[in-house]
Amino acid sequence: MSFRSFFLGSAAALLAVSGATAADIPVKAKAIEYVKVCSLYGPGFYYMPGTDTCLKLGGYLRVDVLANSNSLGGNIGGAGGAQNRYTNAYTWRSRADFNIDTRTATDYGVVRTFFDGVFTWTSDSYTANANGSSTYASLAGAQGPNNAGTGNVAYGTLGVYFAFIQFAGFTMGKAVSQFSTPWMAYPANNMDGLVGGSNSNTGVSQFTYTADFGQGITAAISAQDQTQYFQAGVNNLNAGGLVGTSNYAGTAAPDIVAMVRVDQAWGLFQASLALHDNHAAYYGGTEDTGHPTDKWGWAGQLALQVKNLATGAGDDFKISGVYTNGATRYNIQDQIVSNGNATIYGGTSLPGAFQSVGYGYAPDTVFGGQIGNGSATAQQLVSTWGMRGSFTHNWDAYWNTSLYGAYAAISYDKEAKALVCGTTAGSFGAKLQPIGGARTCNPDYNIGQIGLITKWTPVKNLTFSAEATYTMLDQRMVGTIDAGSTGIGKPSATYELKDQNTVMVLLRAQRNW
Repeated sequence: MSFRSFFLGSAAALLAVSGATAADIPVKAKAIEYVKVCSLYGPGFYYMPGTDTCLKLGGYLRVDVLANSNSLGGNIGGAGGAQNRYTNAYTWRSRADFNIDTRTATDYGVVRTFFDGVFTWTSDSYTANANGSSTYASLAGAQGPNNAGTGNVAYGTLGVYFAFIQFAGFTMGKAVSQFSTPWMAYPANNMDGLVGGSNSNTGVSQFTYTADFGQGITAAISAQDQTQYFQAGVNNLNAGGLVGTSNYAGTAAPDIVAMVRVDQAWGLFQASLALHDNHAAYYGGTEDTGHPTDKWGWAGQLALQVKNLATGAGDDFKISGVYTNGATRYNIQDQIVSNGNATIYGGTSLPGAFQSVGYGYAPDTVFGGQIGNGSATAQQLVSTWGMRGSFTHNWDAYWNTSLYGAYAAISYDKEAKALVCGTTAGSFGAKLQPIGGARTCNPDYNIGQIGLITKWTPVKNLTFSAEATYTMLDQRMVGTIDAGSTGIGKPSATYELKDQNTVMVLLRAQRNW
């Protein structure tokens, strides 16, 4: 009995120990799928772990080299327009872009957020000093170590292009203007300075509602910030300048934009309308000088794209036309030069003239005078019309060539011309001198551009391109003027007012991801 009891007790103890040991042995856990493909919104989306939100990362790295230009907008102002030793033979730019796209399905539809930011380094220009020295300018505003004047050689710039939320048909934040076409200012070009329409490729703050009627038909109504891209100047002749100097008050009303679009397999048609409030400050520097009343301007645009032309697979044709009255930036877009103004110098054969110069000023309005002395004037709206377009032909799956062009015409009404061509100090009317007795004061002008670009894509998402753009400024002034500018090495002398032209070349390598 003792032996049997001992045996049974030992067996029970062993079983207990064995059970405890088995329980302690780790069991291989089921593999966790940390990154799961989200196929709801197209390729590249993944579920964020532990959520029902889909995420997509993207961007590009771009390297640009420009020949005979100080900026991607072309040589139509500043050191570039000087066409002298301060005009860059080459300009470099490197840019890295990063964007984040998130989407979440809800009972109210998809909630989307989108952010796009860029880091850019660009070589800059030298500014002339009166003592015979020059200073390297800084796009970033940084002076470098010990304020040595090294500009942005090492620092570069940071930009926020897009940052918006979309929900239940609403877009809130910084996004492409509803007035713009899908190709914005780039029907086929890489250069930034094409006239004939607006540009919002770096986003404009807005509150928009978009209705989707199906079959590619949409309509939108939007309130958008006008201060960033869409103010060309409310020019006060009292403040000096050939056509006055811009004199904005604080913000009063956003631009109101409406758009209808048909986007289908054959191509695209779009109609856009914008209302633009011109809100000026005072005739003088203080409140007691009075102020002009607001003037609303407007812009209208029609655009057409035709795809898959008979000339070849993937070939397309784009064209858009715009008219503005007191809303110039919807035609002479912001990337050209500040306030849409062009100043280009050139040669001359006129005896006694140092060189020639062509001007193109395109504010939204001009005004002058002062309340109380009977000379006050209301804001006079400046009108423009323009167009831009392109034709792209694909030679094969790797090569394509595009021909593109743009044109814009700027006209001042009778009252606006009377202000600019009057006797206000510093204005065209006061500074313009006759040639052989002939003198014509007319601030109207035209600007035309034509370009050719060829792209090579040897592998997916890697493209090399070469582009040349010719720009012609057709100005209407006849006479001479003292157009010295120390900062670009132009002396105070007699300059013939004359049509001008310039050419720029842009080489680009870009890797998208």
